[in-house]
Amino acid sequence: AAAGSGPAGTFLGFMAEGTLLFRRGEYDKALGCFDNALKLRAADKHCLVARSKCYLKLGDTENSLKDAEASLQSDKTFSKGLYQKAETLYTMGDFEFALVFYHRGNRLRPELQKFRLGIEKSQEAIINCIGSPSSVKLESKEDLCFISRQAEVKKANQKLPIKLPKECTRKQKTVRNPKTERQLLGELYADKAYLEKLLKDKDLMESSTKQGIKVADLVLSGISYLDARSEFWQQQKPIYARVRERKLRQQRWIRDKKQKPAEVGRYIVKSMEDIDMLLSGDAPEESCKKAERVLKTIQGWSDDEVPNKNELIGNLYSCIGNAQLEMGHLEAALQSHKMDLECARQSNLPDAVSRALDNIGRVYARMGKFQQAVDTWEEKIPMAKSSLEKTWLFHEIGQCYLELNKAEAAQNYGQKSLQSADEEGDVEWQLHATVLVAQAQVKLKNYQPAIMNFEKALEKAKLIHDEAAQKAII
Repeated sequence: AAAGSGPAGTFLGFMAEGTLLFRRGEYDKALGCFDNALKLRAADKHCLVARSKCYLKLGDTENSLKDAEASLQSDKTFSKGLYQKAETLYTMGDFEFALVFYHRGNRLRPELQKFRLGIEKSQEAIINCIGSPSSVKLESKEDLCFISRQAEVKKANQKLPIKLPKECTRKQKTVRNPKTERQLLGELYADKAYLEKLLKDKDLMESSTKQGIKVADLVLSGISYLDARSEFWQQQKPIYARVRERKLRQQRWIRDKKQKPAEVGRYIVKSMEDIDMLLSGDAPEESCKKAERVLKTIQGWSDDEVPNKNELIGNLYSCIGNAQLEMGHLEAALQSHKMDLECARQSNLPDAVSRALDNIGRVYARMGKFQQAVDTWEEKIPMAKSSLEKTWLFHEIGQCYLELNKAEAAQNYGQKSLQSADEEGDVEWQLHATVLVAQAQVKLKNYQPAIMNFEKALEKAKLIHDEAAQKAII
């Protein structure tokens, strides 16, 4: 910045530093970085959300809400701003208003799990406070506006395949691994262990309190509550799965390295974290440039210096492709993901092949090349590991067939998606799959079965309180 025009540094520099400090838990220092960034680029909505998160961590809910609302000034549909406003309202105890904004975000971005989880936790809090959420009404005028746009949003979502994070497993069973539970529950883990120990005391379990309540019931309700918390935190904040993966990759990359392995490892891990941080911080151009620089560096190293070099190069091409897709450079993104696929096949890495095929299919669908997207995703089907992964994969293939006016194939994949969604027990995906089947049946002029499936979908939408979906289905 020029002298006197603002703090010394760049906007992206302050943003990157602030994000890193926030992740380390140094919220005061991060706040200072975001303050400086906003002096250079006033009213930047991404920076306002970042500063709002800092205020919330520091307990300043008033300023957190002001920043969240300011981030929505220029764009009422900004999903990160809606989520931050909802989170702040939830923290303040305004559960009904938080529910409104979680719903609003969920209508705009139905593929994001965090909004669904927000709806669930707000409803749970309201029930705990007043007994039933049935009296909560959404703000009529603005919400009707969102509902009326649902068909348009839905159409857009059909063309843009949903990329679910690998960590996203919506109906997870309660974790029984003691190490994982200890991480999830923190200080409460000792309480759970104590309660489970009490269960073994038969005499104590058969006794009652002065008020006539069975001790066994008290202990079991305590364990049940802590199990519920484990499940909630596992959904809300997965146990640093990506960090662990990075550490494992680092170990593989440097396991045979004899000269300065620690330095190579540190460089690789730090670089991958920076690339990921820039992309998640809405700076795809910077992320892409950084990944390209690291790729050039790695390519200049020998195989002795970096064992599994091919795996690392493929991973960098994947990062570059994701950044290019964010920027709208579709042809470039396609080439990058194809390079990732080539590296994965050369090194015989099934998970990396699956990742690359997934990304190539996404790019083709974004281009409107639906047949190529179908061919790519159908190759990935045998690699899908979970029911949830199969559910969305079949759904996206079915949507492509619908776009290609191949209604029979669309119906078949819709039914496959529904079967996997039933296995997973995920109502949200049962709804999407049933709607797909019904849409295919309309194109096939099978109107009676289509009506029956739309009615089933309507029941699912009511079950999850998705008023926008109800309106669209009706």
